Amino acid sequence: MLLRIRQLTNLGYSVADQALSAGGMFLLNVMLARTLSKVDYGVFVLSYSVFTFLAGLHNAALLEPYTVYGAGRYHSNFRQYLRLMLGSNLVVCGGLTALLLLGLGVLHWVSPPLASKTMFGLSLALGVMLTAGLVRRTFYIERRFRRAVCTAILFFAFLSCGLWASLRAGWLNGFSVFVIVALSWMLAWLATARDLVRRPQGPSFLSTHPQYWREHWRYAGWVLATSLIFQVSSQGYYWLVAGFVSTREVAELRAMYMMVAPVEQLFVAFSYLMLPRMALHYASGRIGDFVHVWKRYCWLVVMATTGMAIMVRLFGRPIVHRLYAGKYDGSIHLLFLCSLVPILTLIGNTMNDGLKAAERPNMVFYAYCTSGVATFIVGIPLVRHFGAAGAVYGMLVSAAAFAATLAVAFAVLIQRSPRITASANITAP
Repeated sequence: MLLRIRQLTNLGYSVADQALSAGGMFLLNVMLARTLSKVDYGVFVLSYSVFTFLAGLHNAALLEPYTVYGAGRYHSNFRQYLRLMLGSNLVVCGGLTALLLLGLGVLHWVSPPLASKTMFGLSLALGVMLTAGLVRRTFYIERRFRRAVCTAILFFAFLSCGLWASLRAGWLNGFSVFVIVALSWMLAWLATARDLVRRPQGPSFLSTHPQYWREHWRYAGWVLATSLIFQVSSQGYYWLVAGFVSTREVAELRAMYMMVAPVEQLFVAFSYLMLPRMALHYASGRIGDFVHVWKRYCWLVVMATTGMAIMVRLFGRPIVHRLYAGKYDGSIHLLFLCSLVPILTLIGNTMNDGLKAAERPNMVFYAYCTSGVATFIVGIPLVRHFGAAGAVYGMLVSAAAFAATLAVAFAVLIQRSPRITASANITAP
């Protein structure tokens, strides 16, 4: 009973952390959608998709291996491992920032109107925004859930004050919001995360694990390739709409998808808890516990996504009207379609996390390849013929291909483990 209460408490902390962290970004998007023209908000959406792309590279090169190995095989000397990852994060963030600035400089030379101030703001904030992911993962690996929530509370408070001040001063735009986000994270870390940079006692991690980087890149290579394909099957739809239709419809698509984004953030909260647990169980040979955690995970996602779809159908129209002050009422049909996408995507992502915890990133890569192929074969024609609605239809097709491939891969993993078969009598809650 005490164990169940502790698990529910930890889940509550994770949900609260994700609600505050993602809620700040949701608030930011709503304020921009209400304040800016649809064209200007569309430019911000495309700029943010660039951040999503670079965050995917950062996640693949660093965060995914860090989470799996830190919670699994290296949990006994985690502080030495963290020291190595902090230095590596500095190198990766510096490289990605330089890459973005270089691209922005080339764009300014080739076509100055496309080199927006919003992209420059992203360049300034990129390193801090990426490091936020590393700090939050560290809290979850070390199971310091309260610290994660305190950081999120401070971030949300600083962000809200910054957005309010910039709105009152007439400075709210794509450039200013990226700067405000970066400053909010930095102020939150000063209060809660200073101990992460202390040098641990004992020998360095690489002196005791000299072959680590070979293992790291053997895992990260698959995840990196996967992240590139992921952009095609998800963020790529925004660029398809921009190319074949207009940035105005990009804004409408994003404004509607933001309404179902909370359930995706709830999934991230689940993932922060479940992925480290599954990695530890698998690395320790406790395969029955590994399957048991996945089943609980899957049931939570099914209930959350179907519940969100029902709520959107019942209450979506008046909420959209009030939230965007009637500006996006004509796009409500997109909202009803968007509410179906997380059902397929997030159920697939539970198996995605399971395969990653089992150190099978190659199987996840094949699933994203299938999704990317579906985007090219089906998604592009749908966008060209149906505009933003076609993009959502394409997302559904890509998500279905992704989930089906992962289901096959996960079934193969289960069949090849005798201990999992022996634990098959474990039922979901």
